Amino acid sequence: MKVIALVLLLVAPATALLPDLLEKLWPEQEDGVFDGVAKIPYKDLLNDNSYIDPFLLQSMKKYGFFYVVDVPDYRAALEHDYMKQFYDLDEDVKDELAIRRHNPANKNAYRGYCPGLDDVENTLQYKNLYNIGPHETRGASVESENVLEKLRYDCQEPNVWPETGNCTFDKGFKETFQAGFEIRRNIGRAFIRSIARAMNYPNLPALFAEDEFSAMGLRKYPIRKKINSNMYSDFDGTLLRELEHIDSTVTVLSTFNNAGLEILYKNQYRTVPVTGENSFIVNIGKLVDDLIDNKVPAVRHRVAEVDFDRYSITYFLGPQFDADISRSMTGKLTDAGQKYTIFGEWIKDYLGAIELFYY
Repeated sequence: MKVIALVLLLVAPATALLPDLLEKLWPEQEDGVFDGVAKIPYKDLLNDNSYIDPFLLQSMKKYGFFYVVDVPDYRAALEHDYMKQFYDLDEDVKDELAIRRHNPANKNAYRGYCPGLDDVENTLQYKNLYNIGPHETRGASVESENVLEKLRYDCQEPNVWPETGNCTFDKGFKETFQAGFEIRRNIGRAFIRSIARAMNYPNLPALFAEDEFSAMGLRKYPIRKKINSNMYSDFDGTLLRELEHIDSTVTVLSTFNNAGLEILYKNQYRTVPVTGENSFIVNIGKLVDDLIDNKVPAVRHRVAEVDFDRYSITYFLGPQFDADISRSMTGKLTDAGQKYTIFGEWIKDYLGAIELFYY
């Protein structure tokens, strides 16, 4: 702790007071398991203020996540309200936005509305999803027999937005979530830069220079009418809303103060506390963990069953299409590298195994 305090004295802004920084970035441990998780101010993260790096890295190493707080011009309550309004729309209105799997008349396979599944006895995916990506328009079509080139084109699908006839809602919904996407993308990229500085991996940010596959999912988990026996945890028997899993890339999560998120910490699932309405939770997945030599854990997490409609937004930032994922930053062969060289090859099989970002 003394070493980190010394670093702060050397690199923190001159106007900042050390006790206040320590209090905000790394709160004193209390009774809560996660009370020591770092709370990183949004502006300091985006402005690459290096004094945050040791706090962010320590929080990731110890807990597997950190919070981003004090986000200007962001209103989680507004996003939450628009999500509720969207999911309350008539099904025929939402079906106009449904991906090709659910509405063959639509061209998009990934970006758009993914209706929830009603077969709760057999499915593990009892949720609704509206998927938003980084593209508003699509480039010229690709005339190629190369599978990867076709995939590169396919994953540049343009977003689809509600056209309900209510101009106020349509405009507000689109502008709110376009802005929300940009905020989360900024967080994801700034996090990569911070980790790169803290670990002395200067080549890491170049792998994320583009984000063709980034996605923001507006999720609604409806109240279950039946209990699916497959939704009980194999770990401890807890009834779950979202099964235990590890992510793949960089995750920026909004829970809207909803309970249920639990993280595996010291071989026990613990409830993750919320830190205020306008904040985000950031963690990494297996693919990114391997790229940084497994120095930061890809934390296993789940969502316990709750007795209300649960809303959340997940944003995933992955490497760019041509990023070399076969070797870590120190040249070690990654797990992905045993089969793939570039991220585009990896994502091709990933999309073949699951419906994109609908796991």
